Amino acid sequence: MKKQTWFVMVGSLFLFAAISLAANPVPPKKTPQLLKEGEKIYEQICASCHGSKGDGKGPAGAVLKPPPTDFQKPLKEWPGTKGDPQKIFEVISKGIPSSAMVGWTQYSEQQRWSLAYTVMDFSKRMGKRK
Repeated sequence: MKKQTWFVMVGSLFLFAAISLAANPVPPKKTPQLLKEGEKIYEQICASCHGSKGDGKGPAGAVLKPPPTDFQKPLKEWPGTKGDPQKIFEVISKGIPSSAMVGWTQYSEQQRWSLAYTVMDFSKRMGKRK
């Protein structure tokens, strides 16, 4: 009986760890190549709403309620994510209910991380210009 209890406890720990990792994927290292991939995807699927400069003023974004996030604002001012990379990744993956922001699960996890890094860089670039 003690062996069974031990196996259940160890198995439960492994299951919990696997679920935790699946719920919070480990971001890949931010590299120039990953950013380049993110910039390309951003122009294809994000710029029409968020604008090519990340300012939330894309042609399609003008009519959206709520309006698209202005990525040029300081990260801590971003609604819902406050610039947290994990939360940004989740928004890209799952979308935002009751908004035009859809989830982009057709892209790989790495591609979604590349987008997260790309949009975060809009804010960092603006901070350097001020």
